[in-house]
Amino acid sequence: MNISIFGMGYVGAVSAACLARDGHNVIGVDVDPTKLELLRQGQSPIVEEGIQELTREVVEQGRLTVTDNADESIGGSTLSFVCVGTPSQPNGSQDLKAIEHVAAQIGAALAGHDHYHVVVIRSTVRPGTVMSRVRPVLEAHSGKKLGEGFGLAFQPEFLREGTSIRDYDNPPFTVVGGDCNRTLDCIKPLFEHLPCEFIGTDISTAEMLKYACNAFHAVKIVFANEIGRVSQTLGVDSREVMRLVTQDRQLNISPAYLRPGFAFGGSCLPKDLRALLYIAKEQDAEVPMLTGVIPSNQQQIDHALQFILRSEKRRVGMIGLSFKSGTDDLRESPLVTLAEQLIGKGIDLRIHDPNVQLSRLIGANRRYIEEKLPHIGRLLIDDCAELIRESDIVMVGLSDAHLVEQVIAEAGEAQVVLDLVGMPGRDRLKAAYRGICW
Repeated sequence: MNISIFGMGYVGAVSAACLARDGHNVIGVDVDPTKLELLRQGQSPIVEEGIQELTREVVEQGRLTVTDNADESIGGSTLSFVCVGTPSQPNGSQDLKAIEHVAAQIGAALAGHDHYHVVVIRSTVRPGTVMSRVRPVLEAHSGKKLGEGFGLAFQPEFLREGTSIRDYDNPPFTVVGGDCNRTLDCIKPLFEHLPCEFIGTDISTAEMLKYACNAFHAVKIVFANEIGRVSQTLGVDSREVMRLVTQDRQLNISPAYLRPGFAFGGSCLPKDLRALLYIAKEQDAEVPMLTGVIPSNQQQIDHALQFILRSEKRRVGMIGLSFKSGTDDLRESPLVTLAEQLIGKGIDLRIHDPNVQLSRLIGANRRYIEEKLPHIGRLLIDDCAELIRESDIVMVGLSDAHLVEQVIAEAGEAQVVLDLVGMPGRDRLKAAYRGICW
């Protein structure tokens, strides 16, 4: 394939060399004459393991050429990658001047060519940028419409400095957000030889993915360092602690818990986190990220509360009271906290939880309701269908399949379903739907 790459910085230079090595004809485009001259001589403008040898090889083979002329590059290619910088401005927002300038150049070049051209943004940008900022510029300067004269996509890059060529050849996945299947089909052949899955998605999801991954990496580093600081004050080997943490592939390093949903609760997580924070305080170890976990968890409860209060609907049915499905454990359940706040705001609340029914409860849980939550106990309803029928808002706090199906079957058009668990089959709902954070 004939490919243009706009921006011969770190990502652009590595991508150009690797794509050319894989047999494609690559045109590198940049405004910096020094970079262009280095590349013409077979020298990469960046410092990276193996990049000089690879660049020299593909330039000598004629697979990689360079220019400062956008029209020349677009005329000689069917696909363009945009790899220019999007630096931070003083307030933290992105400076998009470079990416908009390149989009204008590409658009003007497209105006003079008849072939369908795919533009792939690789620069990290705020979700919505490709469609709201790049697309209008391309359309205005080309006189063509998206999907007719050109395709548009976003592909997040995950190249680490120092190991970028190895990362390019062994990615965990290849994710591309495209405007349509035609665009994705044009991009897929470039990467389908890699030992990973090619995943096509929408553009905004792909844009947000890059931020989510980088934020998660930052959180992991800070988490390990905060555990390290606390461990050090106790004379514990934090490296060994974290080595063992990462041995757990079922819960620790896995999809477990990494799904947007409601707040955490139960008998372990809140209690143990508070204990760890107390230890840190005792030992004068500063752990600001861990300290922020419980307030952030409370924000998820507040988020649900504010949605209900803003709706101005007064009759709310809550499906679920225990801290998760399959248990009657009410200890530190976020649903209990939310129920108490709703009651305090004067909401007409009814609750159904098949595992929390006064007629069936025994032992500690029965005493807990009778002594600590008698006002909530009086709101429990055994019949889920009755609760749904009598509610303006049906809040789904349990993921049990039979409860979800009952909500889908019973909730009507005049009602709103507030989903805290990610219920399957929601496309079959007659009621209005709202996810807690999706």
